[in-house]
Amino acid sequence: MQVLGEINFPHSLGIFYTAVSQWLGFPKYGDEGKVMGLAPYGRPTYLDQMQKLVRLQRDGTFELEADAFLHSARGASMSWDDGAPTLGTLYSRRLEDLLGPPNAAGPSAWEDLTTSRNRHYADVAASLQAMLEAAEFGLVGMLQQKTGQKALCIAGGVGLNSTFNGKVRSQIPSIEDVYVQPAASDAGTSLGVAYYIYHQLLGNPRKYVMSHASTGPEFDDAAIQQVLTRTGLVSRQVDEDELCRITAQLIEQGNVVGWFQGRMEWGPRALGNRSILADPRREDMKAILNARVKHREAFRPFAPSLLAESTDEYFEQDYPDPFMTKVYNVRQEKQHVIPAVTHVDGTGRLQSVFRASAPLYWQLIKEFESLTGVPVVLNTSFNDNEPIVCTPGEAVDCFLRTRMDALVVGHHLVCK
Repeated sequence: MQVLGEINFPHSLGIFYTAVSQWLGFPKYGDEGKVMGLAPYGRPTYLDQMQKLVRLQRDGTFELEADAFLHSARGASMSWDDGAPTLGTLYSRRLEDLLGPPNAAGPSAWEDLTTSRNRHYADVAASLQAMLEAAEFGLVGMLQQKTGQKALCIAGGVGLNSTFNGKVRSQIPSIEDVYVQPAASDAGTSLGVAYYIYHQLLGNPRKYVMSHASTGPEFDDAAIQQVLTRTGLVSRQVDEDELCRITAQLIEQGNVVGWFQGRMEWGPRALGNRSILADPRREDMKAILNARVKHREAFRPFAPSLLAESTDEYFEQDYPDPFMTKVYNVRQEKQHVIPAVTHVDGTGRLQSVFRASAPLYWQLIKEFESLTGVPVVLNTSFNDNEPIVCTPGEAVDCFLRTRMDALVVGHHLVCK
C-alpha cells in the first residue's frame, strides 16, 4: 500500500459532524445517524456558517476552524462508566456565536417538526450534511483525478454517512464501484489489523471477499428451545419453507415480526438476522412501529430490504448494496407503493438481499413478493433503545416487553 496523502489531527470531518450533532441536542455516541435522518427536513440555509467551520482547500483537502472546537486544545474526553461511551462536549463558544444557542430540549421536542424552533435546527442539520458532502466530494474528486482509479473504498465513522455514499457514483461518474464495509466505524479497526497481519506481515494472497456481515454468534434450535421453555412461551416448530411462508403472511396481514436467524450481523445495521420486519406498503406502519416497539423520533426513517435483482425496479440506481450503507432515490412511481420506507425527500437506505449470501432472508422476501407483488420488506434493528439483540434470551426479552405480534427465532414461531 502507498499512502498518497494525510489530513492530520485536529482536522476531522467526524469531529465536525459530531460537534454540530451535540449542538443540535444529540449528545450520545452514535447519534450522528439521527442527524443525518433529520437533515432532509431542513434547507441548507446556514451553509455560509458551516464554511467558516470547515475551510475547503484548493487541493481538495480541508481544515477545521480550530477556535470553534475544543478537541485540539483540551482533547476529547470519553468514558465508559455506564457501559455506553460518553463523549465530552466538542464545540466552543465560537460555534455558538455562529449558529446560536444549542438545543437543550429532549427527544419529545421533536414530535412537531413544523415549529419555528425545530425548523431552525433542521436547517442547521441540512447545512451540516451539505458541508460534509462538499468536503468529501472535494477529497474523492481529487483522489480520482490523481489516481484514475474507478473503484472507491471508504472506511471510518464518516463512512457510515449513507446519504453521501449513495451520491458518489451519480456525482462522479468516473467512479464505477463504491465499497463500504459494514462496520466502517472504529469497530472496523479489528478487521483492518487482522488483514494487515495476514497480508502485509505474513504475505498471504488476497482472496477473501466480504459479501455479507454474518460473522457473529449463532444459536441452534436446542438453545432456542431452552430459552422459550424457561420463559413459558409456546412455540410452533416448522421447516424453512413453511417458516418463510407463514412469516410473509404475518407481515402481509400487518403484523410486526421479530426475525432472529443465523449469525448476528457485524456492524450497526440489522441486515436480516436480527431484524424487526413489517409491511412497507402501509403508510401508517412507521407510526405503528414507533408507538409499539421502537419509540424513536418521528423524523427517523425505516429501511427497505429488497431482492437484489429488483434494485433497479425500485431505485434510480441499480448498483446493489448488501450492507445498507447507501441512500438512493426511490423511483417516483414506486414511492406510493412503499411509503413506510420512503423518506420525506423521496429516498431510502436500501439493503439489497442476495440469494447466495442470505438465502433464508431472500426466500422470505420472495414469499412476500408472491403474496403482494412487492419484493420489499421494512427492516429495522431488533431492539428498543438498546443494543441490537444478540442472544435468544435478549430477543425473547425484547419481544415480551414490546408490542410485537410475532417472534420467529430459528425454526420456532411464537405469536402473541
